[in-house]
Amino acid sequence: MTQLEMARQGIVTPQMKAVAEREALDADSVRCGVADGSIVIPANPAHVTLKPCGIGRGLSTKVNANIGTSLDCASLEVELEKMRAVIEYKSDTAMDLSTGGDISAIRRAIIANCPLPLGTVPIYQAAIQAAGERGAIVNMTADDIFRVIEEQARDGVDFMTVHCGVTRTSIEHLRRQGRLTNVVSRGGAFLLGWILHNERENPLYEQYDRLLEIARDYDITLSLGDGMRPGSLSDATDRCQIQELLTLGELVERAWKAGVQVMVEGPGHVPLDQIVANVQLQKRICRGAPFYVLGPLVTDVGAGYDHISAAIGGAIAAAAGADFLCYVTPSEHLSLPDAAEVRDGIIGARIAAHAADIVKGVKGAAEWDRRMSLARRNLDWEEQIQLSMDPHKARRLHERFTDKGGTCSMCGPYCAMALVEKYLGISLAKCPR
Repeated sequence: MTQLEMARQGIVTPQMKAVAEREALDADSVRCGVADGSIVIPANPAHVTLKPCGIGRGLSTKVNANIGTSLDCASLEVELEKMRAVIEYKSDTAMDLSTGGDISAIRRAIIANCPLPLGTVPIYQAAIQAAGERGAIVNMTADDIFRVIEEQARDGVDFMTVHCGVTRTSIEHLRRQGRLTNVVSRGGAFLLGWILHNERENPLYEQYDRLLEIARDYDITLSLGDGMRPGSLSDATDRCQIQELLTLGELVERAWKAGVQVMVEGPGHVPLDQIVANVQLQKRICRGAPFYVLGPLVTDVGAGYDHISAAIGGAIAAAAGADFLCYVTPSEHLSLPDAAEVRDGIIGARIAAHAADIVKGVKGAAEWDRRMSLARRNLDWEEQIQLSMDPHKARRLHERFTDKGGTCSMCGPYCAMALVEKYLGISLAKCPR
């Protein structure tokens, strides 16, 4: 049985217990969330090194980090270096989006070195193999797609992005919409080209029951991809995006009926004033299924700094109810990220997630900030460094001009904290803890 099916039968699984312990919650409350579909626990039994994590209502906001090869850079060692950075900088999950080299071998090596829930986008491998073996992506068959999905499931992939909402109807909406950037989803573009060339319906939509059967057999969590997501602020919250969301809402309910865990992916580029409405709309249409957003980026002009644009949008989205933030790196829109950019993307997304968790009242979130404030008041630099999201960088910056302790090199003897202690006679040692 899947996690969803066991939860419905009142069974608290080891994975649910692990999530409850991590979140400092009652295990049965986690079970109830899984049972009603508001929480997912991506946990393929074939992923033997997995440390389970829950995503959804009442849990801390989770962060995903994408890694993976391209045709221009297909080094397994580079990807494993990125995987080490993903673990070190405490992303909650990872996705392998490889499109270059031996995709299957790279994925298996990543899984073997990944204790986090691992996701993939199977259409990438199916399309690229079809291009190599059949001469073009549009020559891919439905069997090609489902063969890859089952292969990845057997390998231990925990969740998969599947672009089931890119349909002939959604393409007609796209034609009539008159978008500035049309389709920016790679998986969505593969399927759009296939549909138009073959004059047939998307196999992931048309044969959705076949997909559900594989997902149930391996307890794969489906992440319903937003192939029609806006790629610019000009296209945000348009008819094409919302029509796809309506389709995904129907597919969520079909997944639940089949005993399959499911979450829904959200838009990429959204103006600040539309983010809350997008989250509320998704939650309503998809009956509270966990919401997974890429950013969203709040401006189109942050090239080289898109991790900041995404963190701004991610904080607002998560505070409004989004459950899962896909990081964006500084190299978004420009190149494949390296390990350092993976780190920057994770830290940006984690800051956004934590800021939202304070607003959500997630257990322990505000206390973390309180402890940091006390450490600052006490000029306890070691404690401040250890409480930082990136202790390595915090230590390097603090010791850049001085390592003498006491005040930092910004204020030196004019430190506000030290002056208050001196002139008001407030003992830092007596600060409340």
